[in-house]
Parts: sequence; C-alpha cells; structure tokens
Amino acid sequence: MSVLKAEKPASKTVRIEKGVSIPKPERLLSLDVFRGITIAGMILVNNPGSWGSIYPALGHAKWHGVTPTDLIFPFFLFIVGVAITYSLSKRKERGDNQTKLILQIVKRSAILFLLGLLLAGFPYYDLSHIRIPGVLQRIGVVYLFSSIIFLKTSIKTQAIVGGALLLVYWALMTLIAVPGVGYPNLEPATNLGAWIDNTLLHGHLWSLPKVWDPEGILSTIPAISSALSGILAGHWLRSKRNEMEKVAWMFVYGCIALVIAAFWDMWFPINKSIWTSSYVIYSSGMALIFLAICYFLIDIKGITWWTKPFVVYGMNAITVFFVSGIMARLLTLIKWTDSAGQEITLRAFLYDNYFATWLASINASLLWAICYVLLWLGLMWILYAKKIFIKV
Repeated sequence: MSVLKAEKPASKTVRIEKGVSIPKPERLLSLDVFRGITIAGMILVNNPGSWGSIYPALGHAKWHGVTPTDLIFPFFLFIVGVAITYSLSKRKERGDNQTKLILQIVKRSAILFLLGLLLAGFPYYDLSHIRIPGVLQRIGVVYLFSSIIFLKTSIKTQAIVGGALLLVYWALMTLIAVPGVGYPNLEPATNLGAWIDNTLLHGHLWSLPKVWDPEGILSTIPAISSALSGILAGHWLRSKRNEMEKVAWMFVYGCIALVIAAFWDMWFPINKSIWTSSYVIYSSGMALIFLAICYFLIDIKGITWWTKPFVVYGMNAITVFFVSGIMARLLTLIKWTDSAGQEITLRAFLYDNYFATWLASINASLLWAICYVLLWLGLMWILYAKKIFIKV
C-alpha cells in the first residue's frame, strides 16, 4: 500500500515537447465516477441503522433472484476489469518485463487479501475462527487471475476464457453429485460450492450460515469472468472507433447480455450468493449499460456538475471501504452501562436517540446509512483536497 500525493484527476492535460503541445491520454472520468457510485452504494447497503428495517431494494435477494444491491459487488469487479485494461495495456504494448509486472500484481493481490483478513478479524483476531473468504479477498484473487490472463492472452482468448469459465462452473454446479447428498443441487447448504467451502474452510466461513460463504472458493471461478467482461469493455473503450459508436454498441451488447441471462436463468437461476453464470452475464450486461450512460454523459457530453462526490469516493475506493468497515465495528465496541444497568453501545445510543425517535423505523434506518455515507464522503474529501490518494 502506498500514499500518493498527486494532482486531482482532470479531463484534459497537455505536455510540451519541442514547442508543440501534445495531448496526454485522457483519464476515463466516467470510470472514476462509476467506481465512486459503486463504493458509496456498498457503504450504504452495508450500514443500515437496523438490519430488521431496510427497504427491499437495499437488501440482497434471499436466494434466487436479484435486487439493486446484488449488482454492487459484480459492478466493482467489472470496474476492476476495465481498470486492468487501462493500467496494463501500455505496459504490455511497450514490452515491459512481464515477470516484474506479475510480481507487482501478486503483491497487490496479497495486500488486498490481507486487508480483507484484517477487516474480517477486527478487533479480536481469533485465528481459529477468522473468516477467510470475503469481499476484499475475492477482489484480490480475481484481480490476480484476471490480470495474468490479460497479460498472457489476446482479446479473443480473454473472451473465450471468460465464457469457458461460466460453462465450467455451470457444469460443476448442475451435473456433479454432491458428496453426502447424492445429487447435484443449488440449495444453500447442500450445493457443491457449499460442500467445498465447508470441507476446506470449516470454521472460517461467513458467520450467518456458517456452512457456506457468498465469497466462497468455487464461486470465485465465475467471479473472474465478471472482471474479464470489464477487461473486454476496456478494450472496446480504448479502441479507435467513434465515441458514439462505442456507446451505441455498449448498449447493444449490454441488452444482448440481459436477454442471454434471462434465458439461462430458467436452467441456472440468477443468484448472487453462489455467483451463478446467469448472474455474471446479467450483472455484466447491467454494468455495461451503466458505464455507457456514464461515458456518454461525462466523457462525451462533459456533463460533470454532479460527479465530484463520486470522484472523491472513487479515487480512494479501497481505503474508504476498509476504514468505514473498521469504524462500523468500533461503534459497536464502544459501550457502557446506562442508569438502568443495561449495556448500550455507542452505535445504539446514537441511532436510538437521534434517528429512531422521530422517524419511522425503515426511514430512520435509511437515514443512518445515508449519514454514514456522507460522513465518509467528508473525510475522503479532505484527502482529495490534499491530493492524497492511497493506492493498494
């Protein structure tokens, strides 16, 4: 992890070479905004005032099906893929030492995985039960494999690998009999992915189901395809085609993906918890459409008056996700005994006295989450103003 003090991202810059102004490659501002919206969404849905009072759109689907919240994580992996194309393409094209590049990729992936473990174990770090899978851990693993695939293969091969991984995962989940069960199935605790998680990571899984994990081992296979779809989108955006042609075809490809996902859903249901292949195609299609909208409004039309808060979030995305998760834990760890002899946490005190007293429960819960997002926006704005961007 490194702290960089850099210039704020600008849409256009120039350099002077022998008296001639030569435009530098423009930063894809729409990608920063997309990343910022996604991270703000993560923090919003992860921090309601009360888990018993949330709007349906701000919760995950109970099993099969999809809600807006279910799109947030695959959107981020899609963004990781687009960023891989932009960050590694020049280095690949000019023939940089690939061994050195891969070592840098491995290092970054390891840091992301370690940060995930630090967040999962905070503050007690009970290594006998610490959750090993997780959001940052999956991002690290997906980044590792997707980056290496990008460096070692052509665009065509990247597309083939992405599709092949989805087909392999579908076959594993629907054709292989689960040991101890005797038949293939997609039920929460008895599917093949759950069996692998419970066999290899028993005692180190998500605390709610305990016998499977939404970021488990087997479902990481299709998650790599989520990032590869972003890599393909990045290739398309870097191409020399007309900007409006890029936007139009992004919409077309996105809509085609939604149709394919709807058909596949009949045999392999859209499901975030086990990251089904139909879910990857659906979420990638939605991500492509959303990025096309951002690209059209921001990078083509220059309508940027609304983007600053999301750029602030997007420029320190991993940082704000990590530290906001730590702070959420701290709010429940700071506690005292009230006059009635009952233990109360700082979080419960603030929520019960300043939110739940004057709003309906579901709106109080939402307002708490919004205020938490705004709090971290303010803190990240300080870093942004000082041009400090913490890079993992």
